[in-house]
Amino acid sequence: MDLTALRQLLPELILIATGIAVILLDLALRDKRVLPTVSAAGVVISMAFTFLGLTGLLGMEQAVEAYAIPGAVSADALAYLFRLLLSASTLAVIGASSSYVQERLVGARGEFYALLLFAVSAMMVLVAATELITAYIALETGSIALYALAGFLRDRRSAEAGIKFLVLGGVSSALLLYGMVILFGLTGSTSYAVIGSALGTGFRENALPITLAVVLLVAGFGFKLAAFPFHQWVPDVYEGAPTPVTMFLSVVSKAAGFGVVLRVFHIALGAPAVSIEWVYIFAALAALSMTLGNLVALRQQNVKRLMGYSSVAQAGYLLMGVAIPNEAGTAAVTLFLVSYAVTNLAAFAAILALTEGLGSERISDMAGVAQRSPFLAFGLAIALLSLTGIPPTAGFFAKLSLFGFALSQGLFWLVIVSVANSVVSAYYYIGIVKAMYVGTPAQGQPIPAGMALGATLTVTTALTVLIGIAPEAVVNAAFTAATWLP
Repeated sequence: MDLTALRQLLPELILIATGIAVILLDLALRDKRVLPTVSAAGVVISMAFTFLGLTGLLGMEQAVEAYAIPGAVSADALAYLFRLLLSASTLAVIGASSSYVQERLVGARGEFYALLLFAVSAMMVLVAATELITAYIALETGSIALYALAGFLRDRRSAEAGIKFLVLGGVSSALLLYGMVILFGLTGSTSYAVIGSALGTGFRENALPITLAVVLLVAGFGFKLAAFPFHQWVPDVYEGAPTPVTMFLSVVSKAAGFGVVLRVFHIALGAPAVSIEWVYIFAALAALSMTLGNLVALRQQNVKRLMGYSSVAQAGYLLMGVAIPNEAGTAAVTLFLVSYAVTNLAAFAAILALTEGLGSERISDMAGVAQRSPFLAFGLAIALLSLTGIPPTAGFFAKLSLFGFALSQGLFWLVIVSVANSVVSAYYYIGIVKAMYVGTPAQGQPIPAGMALGATLTVTTALTVLIGIAPEAVVNAAFTAATWLP
């Protein structure tokens, strides 16, 4: 590996080094309050190098020549954009969780931040991988950290979440590996580009094994995406895991999953003869995911469990973009992910403060919180309206764009299903807003929000509205990145 490649991998290397430094500082220092600051500083430095790499890259003429490690990891614009999304989301999680970690994770603060940093560094490699082995190793490395984080609390719910996540994650990884092995057996290569070229010319002779590989890959990645019917882990893990971990799973892990799915299916399985095998599978899973997620969310009384089923529904919308096998589909998924990230980060920042302040995760106990903490209630309300798709929020523009792209591909029926599901989701999203503003509070004391959490909520709420009003920058970034996908 030359110095150029090493320089292109600096964002990941900085995060790994920061994670090691956090563990050492945790052992050496008595005052642990410096740990989130060091962790956040490492993420900011990583983001700075990522941004510098992206701006330098956009001046290149040959997109296909941009590699961090030739044949293994790409350094194209799409990889850089996903790196920025993942690291910025991790920074928000660190900011929102600093008070929670200080109070609830006594004795394990360093490990918590280190695992977050190790997980996101692996996911940054995952979204940039250009061959199956690198992608699988990065996926499993990040997953191991997530399994540990899900069971981080010393109680029954968290232990159950960690074990269930581990067992079902192992099954999905096995299915994924079987699918990859079939592709390697058919083509003799693990490179996405080589596989795509080989399958495009030899589909007729190998139609059955290719179909089997597609099914196994959809099942394996479906678990990572929290898509129906591979979502069984979501409600229990979202409810039992520490709230900052739930926040991380709902945004960072999901974004990384869709990043790798775009590359695998749009490149390795992107030949017209092969893509017809999975386009309608993803379209059907999109309809089923959003329908089941929204219908089951209607009955939830625990706000974290409700957000889990909301995540399943949102995965359905994202799968619509995956089912569009061209640059428009890649841009649609990227745009939706950015909008979803800022929205969900705002929602979970408010939920984290509210559930800790109330000592309860029940939606009924959030009645009247707008009178006690108008700032937290306003931030959560804006986020929930964005998830519903109400203007002028990021969620509205993201859904509108996605529906337009789907219509251009002839997926009229799927757009109808999506619009109907958006109406259904309004019932439980706006139901929470109604409870906060119309209900009667059980107590009158304000619910505290730390400075870092307040800053995180302010920035993410502002971005949720700003993207809805002026989305041009995000749209241009999404389409520019999509054109770099071979």
